[in-house]
Amino acid sequence: MKKIQLGNTSEFLPAIGIGTWGMGGKFEADYSKDQEAIEALVKAVDLGMTHIDTAEYYGAGHTEEIVGKALKKIEVKKVFITSKIWPDHLRLKDAINSIEATLKRLGTDHVDLYLVHWPSSELTIEETMETMNELLKRGYTRYIGVSNFSVNQLKEAIRFSKAPVVCNQVRFNIQDRAAEESGLLDFCVENHVTLTAYSPLNRMDFDSPTRRKLEEVARHKNATWTQIALAWVVKKGALTIPKATSREHLEENAKAGDLELSNEDMEYLESK
Repeated sequence: MKKIQLGNTSEFLPAIGIGTWGMGGKFEADYSKDQEAIEALVKAVDLGMTHIDTAEYYGAGHTEEIVGKALKKIEVKKVFITSKIWPDHLRLKDAINSIEATLKRLGTDHVDLYLVHWPSSELTIEETMETMNELLKRGYTRYIGVSNFSVNQLKEAIRFSKAPVVCNQVRFNIQDRAAEESGLLDFCVENHVTLTAYSPLNRMDFDSPTRRKLEEVARHKNATWTQIALAWVVKKGALTIPKATSREHLEENAKAGDLELSNEDMEYLESK
């Protein structure tokens, strides 16, 4: 599995991690498939996808509970846990309550990376980063970052943060390249901010031009189109966190972390 450096830190994370949106519910808790989700997380780590991404918002907190149950079956030191704080909770008192509730659900005394899930509509970015720096100072997290921040918002976050902003998690895939077209990806590279791509496998019609190109490259690589789509993201220098629960999809995703696309492959995939 390829590794990608987190910011300018000494951490190198697997290029393919595992996302948890939808495990244990989306906007509210759903307990019906908990065991399947727990087993999927354990299997993901076994396959080398040791970066688990979650958030207090997912499943109204239940997703973090599922991650916590999976961690009881895994050697925690092998895993890198990212969670995210909802923008309504960014005042310091609320933030402390949020992170402490997250840690209780996870069964840990800290997370590795804590992200602002979305920019706040109530607080300035300066106020937001003051809170995040305080959580870092108090030992609730090892690193801080943001999610869904534009170039200008990320510039402000970096400007007002005393500690490094090591990550910006955004939607990014071969069909939705706004992060690249806006200059965000280049800005992240230049400023040692790792871009983590969520929704790396955009829903594509079977006969869409992009899907056909992915399948063409896949045939030459003895791979699947989804593996090529993930490898494309990794080639851009981004971490990615596809969600999967079946053994087949987990194994498929993990193998994408070893795929190498040539410059010619990339040019073909991106051609009009």
